[in-house]
Formats: sequence, C-alpha cells, structure tokens
Amino acid sequence: MNQVDIASQVTGDIDPQILDFLQAKVNTFVKWDLVRYFHDNPHAADTADNIARYISREAQIVEVELTELVQANVLQQREPSVNVRVYSLTADDDIRDLVSRFVRACNERNFRVKAISHVIRAMR
Repeated sequence: MNQVDIASQVTGDIDPQILDFLQAKVNTFVKWDLVRYFHDNPHAADTADNIARYISREAQIVEVELTELVQANVLQQREPSVNVRVYSLTADDDIRDLVSRFVRACNERNFRVKAISHVIRAMR
C-alpha cells in the first residue's frame, strides 16, 4: 500500500472542516490538550503557567502552543499588566462551533485513532 492509500484510509471519512482544523490548528498533542481545556472551560482566562499546571504540561511548551493557537484565531490573548499574558477561547462563534465539533468527534474511538495517526505523521 502506498503513502496516498494510507493517508486516505486515515482521513477518508473525517468531516473536511474538522480535518482542516486538525491539520492547520490542532497539529500537536499539546494543542489538542489546550483545545480540550478551553472547550471544557469556555469562560477560562488564564496565564500559560496556570494552564500548563492544569493540563500537566511544561509551561514553556504550552506558551509556544498557546501563541500558535492565538495566531490561528482559536484563542485570544490580552495583557492586563506588563509581562502578564492571559489566554481565553476566541469569541468567534464559528471557531467555537468547530472546537465543539472536534471535541465531540474525539469521543469516538475511530476518529481519535485517525486523528492521533495524523498528528504523529505531521510530527515526522
């Protein structure tokens, strides 16, 4: 089986919008954890250090991934004081809906297996 066949098996029946979200925005396991965190806590507004503690990840890595999610318009960032950045889920209803659909899809084992496979392939 060639690479194209394997790729189509892994992504073939995933909703195209969710697949694009996975490929373009949630392309690491840390981002996946962050998206899940903000989905489960939609009103949260916190610093990278606190979020890192909550999701049991290293703060420096979390801060980089948070910044990338801000650039991807999944999260928003504000600076209430000097050297303090606070992150929260975007106010964009379309993105919030996509986050919700992604997290619901993650409840299905078949989707998770395919999504995990995709993230691992993207990391190579």
